[in-house]
This record gives sequence, C-alpha cells and structure tokens, in this order.
Amino acid sequence: MTAIYLIGLREGLEITLVVSILVAFLVKSDRRPLLKWVWAGVAVAAVLSIGFAALLQFGVARLSFTHQELFEAIASFVAVTFVTWMIFWMRRMARHLGRELRGRLEEAIGLGRWAIVGVAFLSVIREGLETSILFYAAAQETTDSVRPLVGVSLGLLTAVVLGWLLYLSALRINLTRFFTWTGALLVLVAAGILKYGVHDLQEAGILPGLNNTAFDISSSWPPGAWYAELLRGMVNFTPAPTVLETVAWLAYGIPVLVIFLWPSRPKQLAPSGRPAEPAPAPAAS
Repeated sequence: MTAIYLIGLREGLEITLVVSILVAFLVKSDRRPLLKWVWAGVAVAAVLSIGFAALLQFGVARLSFTHQELFEAIASFVAVTFVTWMIFWMRRMARHLGRELRGRLEEAIGLGRWAIVGVAFLSVIREGLETSILFYAAAQETTDSVRPLVGVSLGLLTAVVLGWLLYLSALRINLTRFFTWTGALLVLVAAGILKYGVHDLQEAGILPGLNNTAFDISSSWPPGAWYAELLRGMVNFTPAPTVLETVAWLAYGIPVLVIFLWPSRPKQLAPSGRPAEPAPAPAAS
C-alpha cells in the first residue's frame, strides 16, 4: 500500500501540475470560456485511464495460470520501463514544462475547441496510462484487492489537494527536491517490480532457478511486523528470494539510483556570462 500510495502521489501530482498550468494560462489570459474544453479533455483521459486499469485487472483473470504469469511479467517490465523513462524525463523537462504546455495550448486555441480538448487529453492520458500500468504491476505483490485501491486513491487525493493549494499559492513546495526524492524512491519500487517480473517468468517455467535461493531468513523473519510489510511493499523484499531475482534487483536498482542522483555538471560560463567555448586542441609538436 505504501508503494502504491507513492505511485498515486507522484503521478497524480504530475497530472495536477499539468492541468493547473493549462488552467492558469487560460485564466490569466482572460479566456475563461475555454476552460470547459480543457476539462473535457481531462475527463476523457481520466475515463480511459480508469477503463484501461479495469481491463488489466479483470481481463487477465480469465487467462490460464501460465499466461497470467507471463502477462504479469510483461506488465512488470513495461512498468519498470515507464518509471525509468518518467523520472529522468521529469528531471530534464521540469524547468521547461510550463513554457512547452503554454505554447501548445496557444497554438491549439488558434485551431479551435477540439484542438484544445486534444492538448488537454494528450497532456493527461500519458500519465494516466502510466499510473494504470504501475498500479497493476505493483498490486500483483498482494492478494488483497482493497488495499491497493485505497493506496492509489489516497495518493491521487493527496496530489489533488497539493496541486490545488499550489495553484492558489497557499502552499510552496520545492518541486525539484520533491521529484528528486520521490524519483529515488520510485527507482527502488521499480527494482522490486522488476524482481517480481523475474519471479513470474520463473513460475511460468520460462526462466530457470525457481528453487535456487540466494539466501533464506524465513525462520527469523517476522512476516507480520510493520517493517517487514514496509520492505515488502516498497522494494519487494522477500526472506527467500531466488538468485535471479536478487541479481535483477541489484543490477537495476543500484546503477539507476546512482545515475539518477548523480549531480549534473553546470555549464562553465565565460567572463562575459556566456557559455565558455571549448579550449583549442594543443598544437602538434
């Protein structure tokens, strides 16, 4: 539930920020009558995202055990790809996201109301589909169908409240730091999802080593303790993982986390304030 709450919070806040940028642009440019077309695009994207999540959840139940395991493994790998792309994309585009969205909306206004609906729809549907796939992949780690829904609902609700307060300027958050910390946590969540996907492939008989465990601390591991549930929910820690599961977790989690947290090198400026030109190559002796 903790991991799914984090997914809902992170994805929900991205959606809320996108919508607030579009709404604020129309309000500040005195184009309030066009707001209904923005909300129409947002509503269509939300309905399709919820429908896609329901299709994943209930459609897979009709498959055989082997096909279920295979589908869940593929969904896990797709979710890991989305998480990795999303956190690096947001880190790169955070400073220019508002300007890009306002430019797209300005062009759409000149084309007509359906173009405005399309801009709002496309701005939200990507995050909505990502949330659906991430929710499905993370929810496979529990047999309880209620707690994942509660977790993602609370995360989305928290994101809406934070986004509304940010829009009203009643709350100030260092968004760069927020997305950095949540991005780092999502890398660990994604590593756990990847580990779960590898386990699904082993249970389906596609990968070997289902009974070859890396370590086994089941005898001393309290399954009902709060920290056990937290580790299982956040990073998919299990007391007796297979060797392939452990290798997959470490091979993804450690390098991606290091690359994500590695500070970017600022551009060197010349005395005039412009970026310094590269030094000429030394002359041949």
